[in-house]
Amino acid sequence: MDIKKTIINLLVSLILSPIIIYIILTVARLAGADYEMTHGETWIIWVLMAILIKMSIEKKTA
Repeated sequence: MDIKKTIINLLVSLILSPIIIYIILTVARLAGADYEMTHGETWIIWVLMAILIKMSIEKKTA
């Protein structure tokens, strides 16, 4: 296991996560929806999105 690569992947996923969340919320607002999120909800969505992104960038080995 490469620690440096793992940390870089984690940081990338943590940085990309809120960007993707805000893009989705902006598209929803443009479509007429109005979402209000608490700090707890935002944190949970941020962490879950980061996990999803991290799992998608990992190299799959069979």
